[in-house]
Amino acid sequence: MRESLRGNADPFRIFFFARTTIAVALACLFGFYPLLSRQTVTDIHGSADEVLAQGRGRILVFVFVRTDCPVSNRYAPLLQEMNKKYGQQASFRLVFPDKTESTDKIRHYLRQYNYQLPAIRDLGHALVKKVMAKATPEAAVFDAKGQLVYHGRIDNLYEHIGQSRRAATTHELADAIEAASIGLTPPVSTTEAVGCFISDLE
Repeated sequence: MRESLRGNADPFRIFFFARTTIAVALACLFGFYPLLSRQTVTDIHGSADEVLAQGRGRILVFVFVRTDCPVSNRYAPLLQEMNKKYGQQASFRLVFPDKTESTDKIRHYLRQYNYQLPAIRDLGHALVKKVMAKATPEAAVFDAKGQLVYHGRIDNLYEHIGQSRRAATTHELADAIEAASIGLTPPVSTTEAVGCFISDLE
């Protein structure tokens, strides 16, 4: 009799274990989903205006970066802090203009630096031309009406390639976002970015 009850209990143990395993797996999947959704990598198909139209009504911040640019890499923690600070007012996008960087390489880069920002491959340099970007890292800010209100360096941490300050003393990108968020013109509209030259510029 005991052996019969024990035998009947095994299917219930298996069912319970399977149900628990599935529940845990689903919890992990949906708990991780927001991170995956912010780490999407998309290509621009068409003009830069189509990309801007998708974000109309919000401030858009594009930051041009390269996976092999040490200056870009140094700014990764700051960019993520700014995304957390200004995320309610602005939508941040990383833009990869180097035509040799594959989607897999960019995804590896995002994981390596723990980025939680969407990424765009600007293979045709649609955004590069739109904002006249020349180097990485370089930032561009569009206000809620879709007007370019700032483009240039993130801050003045770097005076020249290989020469940096202990800490930045001006914060042009943050100033531009804060001004645009209240409908004002940023105090500075353009600066010279210091970093790695964007190749294949026309």
